[in-house]
Amino acid sequence: MSVRMTSAKEFGRVAVLMGGAAAEREVSLRSGNAVLKALLDRGVDAVGLDVGENLVEPLLQSKYDRVFNIIHGRGGEDGVLQGALEALGIPYTGSGVLASALAMDKLRTKLCWLGARLPTPGWMLLEKDDDLTRCAEQLGFPLIVKPANEGSSIGMSRAGNFDELKQAWKVAAQYNCSVFAEVWVVGKEYTAAVLNGQPLPLIRLETPNAFYDFDAKYRADTTRYHCPCGLDGQTEAALQELAVKACQVLGVKGWGRVDLLVDEENRPWLIEVNTVPGMTDHSLVPMAAKANGIEFDELVWRILETSLGRE
Repeated sequence: MSVRMTSAKEFGRVAVLMGGAAAEREVSLRSGNAVLKALLDRGVDAVGLDVGENLVEPLLQSKYDRVFNIIHGRGGEDGVLQGALEALGIPYTGSGVLASALAMDKLRTKLCWLGARLPTPGWMLLEKDDDLTRCAEQLGFPLIVKPANEGSSIGMSRAGNFDELKQAWKVAAQYNCSVFAEVWVVGKEYTAAVLNGQPLPLIRLETPNAFYDFDAKYRADTTRYHCPCGLDGQTEAALQELAVKACQVLGVKGWGRVDLLVDEENRPWLIEVNTVPGMTDHSLVPMAAKANGIEFDELVWRILETSLGRE
């Protein structure tokens, strides 16, 4: 749990780390600039640092009291940056090394959830040509193929037949990490933001695209966001509780966003957890916070407060 702060000066000098070298660099820069503006507007002594592959070097060129980490994807969201900050003794926002590493790896996330008996769609690891045949036979179609260590739906494809499965595998394999095929869940998609262990209102996502892909998330004007999500209070509360448990199993701290699906039989299925969610004008955590009466600059302030638990 974070400490509530009333004075911006108590945060000291804050480095807002953005950019990175992962596939989500463009989104991170947009998120980072929005976060930086919000902190400056609240009187925080904040400095924006656009980092590349060397995440640590910019922090060594000046003294910072804490870091607001808004680097999405590998390097910034997978435990690497978190480990470096631990070694440097610099407090930072969000989850620690272990939770960041687990949540960034969708396969390990699913294994953790299975161990805790939480629902997640069936899947199969794709490593060689023979796996494609077994996958088609055992899981059937349609499927969604994913690189295990990318975010923002990068490298993901829907496969409705064997030829599409083979092509989707090739696309996902370009990202130099494990690739898996997951059962396609027909139903409605929701996202649940969690701030300091407390769930925010659910958002139901609706897109004309095949799924909520990168274009639907960051570029398209056709994506619809429903908040209130349309569920009755009891059902929404149950999904919120499931999202909190999904975070607790992985050790997620500070803030995060859980993506889940509810199938046609009203069964929930956990998909993934984002430990450094987007903070752009299309992003979901700010939408959920606003529905709960928390404006963007207040949300950024509360996320920064989570770094105080690491003093």
